[in-house]
Amino acid sequence: MLPMIDPRPPALCTVVLLLCAVAAKSIAAPLDQPLKPLPDPPQADPRRIELGRQLFHDARLSINNTLSCASCHRLDHGGADDRARSVGFDGRPLLVNTPTVFNAALNFRQFWDGRADTLEEQGSAVITSPHEMGSDWQSVLQRIKDDPGYRERFSAAYPDAVTKANILGALADFQRTLLTPGSRFDRYLQGDTGILTLDEKYGYQRFKDYGCIACHQGVNIGGNMFQKFGVFGDYIADRGNPTKADLGRFNITRDDADRAVFKVPSLRNVALTAPYFHDGSAPTLERAVDVMFQYQLGRIPSEEDRTLIVLFLKTLTGQWKSQP
Repeated sequence: MLPMIDPRPPALCTVVLLLCAVAAKSIAAPLDQPLKPLPDPPQADPRRIELGRQLFHDARLSINNTLSCASCHRLDHGGADDRARSVGFDGRPLLVNTPTVFNAALNFRQFWDGRADTLEEQGSAVITSPHEMGSDWQSVLQRIKDDPGYRERFSAAYPDAVTKANILGALADFQRTLLTPGSRFDRYLQGDTGILTLDEKYGYQRFKDYGCIACHQGVNIGGNMFQKFGVFGDYIADRGNPTKADLGRFNITRDDADRAVFKVPSLRNVALTAPYFHDGSAPTLERAVDVMFQYQLGRIPSEEDRTLIVLFLKTLTGQWKSQP
């Protein structure tokens, strides 16, 4: 009887194993997509971050000790507010909807009309706004200096202790930690392609195919450009009751081309930050998608379009401090 001979080349098994290893590695490789995962929060002096956290929750920044940053930017509600317009120190509604503070550090400008270049400028504008905190720097500085705990912590964190610049710097350092990586979509971009359902992947594809990604772009999926609200039709006129806030960038530049132009909002954690738009006029994601299709894309979405895109948008919910 002839001995049994393996008909395969001796190296075939090794080649197959190598190919499997390469394939497994390629599955985990980052995807080549126009959108990118969020970075990890930057490193900063933990003493300054903690000071910023305390100041963010301190109502003494407002003129009548009633309103803190966290009153409107609720960290348990996606960093935004569940009202169409938050209320200021005097109990009156503000002029626009409160945008989320999560990932705001990645926006190219701050505020809907982009009037602040930095988080520090934004913080000062809010503290002294006659509609928001209504305070002044003399009062704020005196209150912080009068607090022995603050005096001690500022002296430990800053050579010149309590100053306007240091208060704003601490607030900004804290806000820069408010990044929310770890969304299912980020994990998908990082190579875990099985993390999304087929319908969620279809939603992402339609988000790209229909052109939503032309404005909602970059690592923050928005927040890096201005755009007119109402490219195909006048949304403000159709909504009715126009206000000065509806003029958007025009209030800053006085350029007629900037009427109804706003900073494109980030879509990260968008499922948590209803109602939507600068006026808070869209109560649900579904309504927001309908309005965007009609006024920004010039088309009416099918029920399937709407459902799939909303499913995709819900994959953008990230984590803060490793918690959803």
